[in-house]
Amino acid sequence: MTSAAPDVDFQAQLAPFRPELLAHCYRMTGSVHEAEDLVQETLLNAWRAQASFEGRSTLRTWLYRIATNTCLNALDSHRRRPMPTDLGPSADASRPPVEVDGVLWVEPIPDAATEACSRESVRLALIAALQYLPPRQRAVLILRDVMQWRAAEVADVLGMTTAAVNSSLQRARAQLDAASPDRDTMMAEPVDAKQRDLLDRFVRAFENHDIEAIVTLFAEDAVMEMPPFTSWYRGAREIARLVATWCPATRAGDLRLVPIAANGQPGFATYMRDPADGVYRKFKLEVLTLGADRVTHAVSFFDLSLFEAFGLPAQL
Repeated sequence: MTSAAPDVDFQAQLAPFRPELLAHCYRMTGSVHEAEDLVQETLLNAWRAQASFEGRSTLRTWLYRIATNTCLNALDSHRRRPMPTDLGPSADASRPPVEVDGVLWVEPIPDAATEACSRESVRLALIAALQYLPPRQRAVLILRDVMQWRAAEVADVLGMTTAAVNSSLQRARAQLDAASPDRDTMMAEPVDAKQRDLLDRFVRAFENHDIEAIVTLFAEDAVMEMPPFTSWYRGAREIARLVATWCPATRAGDLRLVPIAANGQPGFATYMRDPADGVYRKFKLEVLTLGADRVTHAVSFFDLSLFEAFGLPAQL
């Protein structure tokens, strides 16, 4: 590619980079919706600036420069996206969950949208931990540790010195370790028959509203969180009590679970039966972290717009 004249086929050359740019923008923002918009803006900016691409770097590097700076500009006006566990201690399931408006939460992303990258690089625990970092530090850590770029390449993209990149990287790693010290021990996907059986039992327990079976699904110190509710819960018994006490589904057959894959992790789209007409309508998306034989972390996302992002129907 040269800088001689705008190429009418340039958009076709950009298209193959879209999936990995989406993953990059998602890591930067923690939002699948925002990432989609930023990729659109990145590709539009690249198309407009095609005449300035002189081939001194690869097209991929040039696009990452545009995408990273597009994200940094967008993040200037944003508070970080939290998870409920960031906002306070665990709650008592005897009390109703507390819902808040106006918070921008971390969102999940479908595996189908991030096939171009490793599943480890989009795990929900990592995405949540990245939100602790200032945007420029976040960019440095993603480009160096996730993308495996050299310090000099990152310095060129971000307009920093190599020494500043290395210093920023050390601070980012330290802050990430403090924010999520166990993130590297979390399993990304079911890897054996025992875990596949665990997922099957998860479906049966919730569809049958079997509270005692739900207890057996979760590790003793398991965590459940449910944005936009700030309340979160620790322990298998407490999670089961939450479901028994506050879930609007109260009997067998009220829920239907459809398998999904999000952030390199297993999960389910949950539909709830409307008592008025018997139709199962979208209720929540659940992303699970599995231990050897129990669920160790469950995040239920009640943002119904996520069903469309996952290509899921509004009703069954």
